[in-house]
Amino acid sequence: MSTEGGGRMSLIQINHMSFCYEGAFEPVFEDVSFQLDTDWRLGLTGRNGRGKTTLLRLLEGKYPYEGQIISSVRFQYFPFSVKEEDQDTMQIAEEMNPSCEFWQICCELSLLGMDTEVMYRPFSSLSRGEQTKVMLAVLFAGENQFLLIDEPTNHLDMEARQMVMEYLKKKKGFILVSHDRYFLDGCVDHILAVNRADIEVIKGNFTTWEEEKEKKDIHEISRNEKLKKDIRRLESAARQAGKWSDDVEKTKKGTRTAGLRPDRGYIGHKAAKMMKRSKNIESRMEAAADEKRGLLKNIETVEDLKLYPLRHHRECLVSMEDVSLKYRGSGKTILENWNMEIKQGERVLLHGRNGSGKSSILKAILQESGSVIIPERKMEEAGENKKKEDTFSQLEISGKINLAGGLVISYVAQDTSGLAGTLREYARIHEIDETLFLALLRKLDFSRAQFEKRIEDYSQGQKKKVLLAGSLCQKAHLYIWDEPMNYIDIFSRRQIMELIRKYKPAMLLVEHDRDFADYAATRIIDVK
Repeated sequence: MSTEGGGRMSLIQINHMSFCYEGAFEPVFEDVSFQLDTDWRLGLTGRNGRGKTTLLRLLEGKYPYEGQIISSVRFQYFPFSVKEEDQDTMQIAEEMNPSCEFWQICCELSLLGMDTEVMYRPFSSLSRGEQTKVMLAVLFAGENQFLLIDEPTNHLDMEARQMVMEYLKKKKGFILVSHDRYFLDGCVDHILAVNRADIEVIKGNFTTWEEEKEKKDIHEISRNEKLKKDIRRLESAARQAGKWSDDVEKTKKGTRTAGLRPDRGYIGHKAAKMMKRSKNIESRMEAAADEKRGLLKNIETVEDLKLYPLRHHRECLVSMEDVSLKYRGSGKTILENWNMEIKQGERVLLHGRNGSGKSSILKAILQESGSVIIPERKMEEAGENKKKEDTFSQLEISGKINLAGGLVISYVAQDTSGLAGTLREYARIHEIDETLFLALLRKLDFSRAQFEKRIEDYSQGQKKKVLLAGSLCQKAHLYIWDEPMNYIDIFSRRQIMELIRKYKPAMLLVEHDRDFADYAATRIIDVK
């Protein structure tokens, strides 16, 4: 293993790199080689669990590996760890980047549409969007750095995503992990794709890569079908040639014809020719089979998912009349005089800035419902999660929330940090069909080896898939999903979007992915 530096160079070179987690059955990377330009704006894409974050950590030097990573730039990871969040943001910035001048950070903040006053506030007082922007400003203010930016859009509202996208478009020298295709298309000029069988680098944005991949996939599938036909034809020819050879060989011991013995030399020569022809056919068949085995290794299977929505006898499932919300002890009203209805077959998406009260609306409905299982409570009851503040019971509600009688709700939370234990334990705790649950996860690209791991060892995307698969197993009148696409890879997003279009369940959604919002929602409500 080596990491070499020296004079300024324009390339990051990865040579014959292999890496496997301790105790794992399969390597994450095996003998991979590629090179990157330090001026590129590089989008890193691939399905959940393929090793995208692991690759960033390897570049950063966090794990031991075999092979070489050669670069003259310093790698910096986003988001960086903040140990004492109650410190002033200025102090945290100085600790993270001691060589950086304050005016440089101010310049970066202005490009992100932020006032420099945030630097004098405790870091813990900043919203998640503000923390994201501050971290990016601090990192980009440094020199001779190549940024490793891991999922910056999670928990950012649409306006903040647009701002960060425009900011990154003006920068260079970074790898960006994101599953938001609109965001990727808007700010990268190269794609680094972690495929099923290899790693490839192409020039262009995500749409460019996707179009190229689709052409390759169509070509490979076409070649595969042709080779299958060729192999069947050759197998038939090989059987026929073998039969002819056997038939000719039998004539060596045939009866006399007009008192003459069979010409065994001629018959043997003819049989040998037939055998040679049979061997040639077999060789061609083996070559075709070898070629066929080299195909379809990078084809991503996107299977249809199923949903089991219930139909309620009432048309209106939820109505909220002049509802106001606040949390106990805060003294601050989050939402005031809110009115909303959700009817059968509607997919209502709440749109608004972070902190506008979108998630609180979901929690208010959940608090009023006696039929929904709150994941945090359920995990605590099972002893699978550390005790944490129950934000549902802290919510004070005034006004009227009317739910259809016997309404069954299935809920997917934003937070995955409380997930622990095995998949089978999760199915038992949440009272869902284990066979169906595991089958859904297989369709969401879980390998069978993942079934034996503990959930806390999963990637963030895999944890989110556990929540989504659990919800899809539940028969419900209304599905309430809070930022369901956070960490979810683009292929799985497509599966879930197609599922929603096909089964048309009643849903209440909070989501900041533009493609998902445009495709899945029948109605968008602004929360201001």
